[in-house]
Formats: sequence, C-alpha cells, structure tokens
Amino acid sequence: MNIDFMSKRVYALSASAVLFVASVVSLVVMNLEWGLDFTGGVLVEIGFDEAKDPGEVRVLVQEAGYQNAIVQNIGSERDIVIRVPPVEGVDQSVVGDEIYAMLAQNYSGTELLKSDYVGPAVGEDLTQQGALALLVALLLVMVYIMFRFTGKFALGAVFALVHDIVIVAGVFSIMRWTFDLPELAALLAVIGYSLNDTIVVSDRIRENFRAVKRGTSMDVINYSLNQTLGRTLVTSLTTLLVLLALLIAGGEQLFGFAIALTIGVIVGTYSSIYVAASSLLLLGIKSQELALPEKEGATATRS
Repeated sequence: MNIDFMSKRVYALSASAVLFVASVVSLVVMNLEWGLDFTGGVLVEIGFDEAKDPGEVRVLVQEAGYQNAIVQNIGSERDIVIRVPPVEGVDQSVVGDEIYAMLAQNYSGTELLKSDYVGPAVGEDLTQQGALALLVALLLVMVYIMFRFTGKFALGAVFALVHDIVIVAGVFSIMRWTFDLPELAALLAVIGYSLNDTIVVSDRIRENFRAVKRGTSMDVINYSLNQTLGRTLVTSLTTLLVLLALLIAGGEQLFGFAIALTIGVIVGTYSSIYVAASSLLLLGIKSQELALPEKEGATATRS
C-alpha cells in the first residue's frame, strides 16, 4: 500500500485552518466553561434511597436561590452531584450544608456523601499553574526536538501540538462542556501522545532522507508516512478502545477526561501526518540538512 498523503496536504491543512480558527474564535468569544476547580465554588454529592431525576432536584436548588447550579447523576441514578458557582454575599463554606438540609426536608433517606468548597483564590492559582504547565510542556518539547532533530522538525512538532491543544479546547468551548482539572490533565496527556507519534514519524523521515538518494522531499515523506502508518493506526485504535470503555462505563466524572483524550487521539494522529509532516515541506526541508557529518578519516582518504 502506497498512499500519497502529501498530495492532499492543501485540503487537509485547509480543514485544519478552519477548525483552528473556529476554536480560537470560540475560546476568545465564549471562553471555556470553567469548572469549580478553576472558578471556586461548592460541590455537593447527595445519596438518595431511590432514583432521582436531576431536573427535579435542580428546580429545588434554584428555588433555594442557586440559579446557576449544575445538577447531574453521578455513578448511579440514586446519587446526585450539585455544582454551585460562587454567589456574591453568600458564605460559600456553608452552602453545601444548606443544600443538603433543604433536600433532606424534601426527600427521606437522604445522605450527604461529599461537600467540598474551593475558594476563588485557589481557583485563580490553579488556572495560572495550568496555563504555565501547558506552556512549559510546549517549550520543553521544542528544545528536545531541536537537539534530537533540527529546528524545522521542532517547529513542525510544536505547530502540531498547538493545533491539537487548541482544537480539543475549542470543542469543549463550542459544546459548553465543563473544563476542570481532569480535562487539563487530558490536555497534557494529549501533548505526550501526539509528541510520541510525531517523533516516530520524524525519526523515520530523518532515516529515509539519509538513506534514500533519489526522489523529492515529498516522495521521501510519503514513503516514511506509509512505513509508519500501520504502527500509528494500531496504537490509535487500541487507545480509542480503552477510551470508548471509559466513555461508556466511566460515568459522569470521567466523561470530560475521556472525551478530551478521545478527541486528542484522533486529532493527534491526524496532525502527526498532515500538520507536522506538511510543515517540513512548507519549511523547505532538504536531505543535506539531515546528512550525517563526515568523519575526518573518510575525507582524507578521498583526497
């Protein structure tokens, strides 16, 4: 099988540009739907002796004065999680107890499973640290690849990683899914996954530039992508099977993490082929840049 990947690079990069721009616009205009870990607020988990409709519980919580509360099932239909963002003029440390007391008056067999309060200062600190972690990861990746390959490979890898991160975050912004610490961890995992795939492809491209003496840069890159295609697909499919199991059986708490990784694996696999590899052509990679330095003895013999 010999697929001409690079002949379709204009269409692929155009699709990437559309997704990238749409993600950036959504992130700038609507931002992310930050979770309590970043905004601060209260998380309350309530257990009931029978299945409860989250919509019914949400009405009671709203009537109690918490208009922007998020109410969902967690684990089973008898367990409810309530997320309440900060409310001005309200002592956040007692919100969990007040919500539990209100629900206990309306339902028998009610049990308080968990009540956590995250202060706004902690949330702001986590936001800054999360952004710093992503930035440091990208810088370290660039430095590592510059030492292992060349500057053009580093730029291609960073283009691919930024592409992957922005699109995953953009999907969360467009869909208005809650973005919390597990989703941030998933973004960092996406960086690792995408980087691993990009390095495998880059290694093969470098080897083939040194070994294949005929053909254009596009031919060498196509040849390299076809050689690594089987490994890339097997790795991606096995990872997606695990993530599919998490999406189906992981429950509400693991949904954000699993869906972020699922999107990241799909986009990361695509970007290793079309963003990182195509960037090498756009940057004008040549075989001379990747040639091994000649030994002094070999030079003297030819003279």
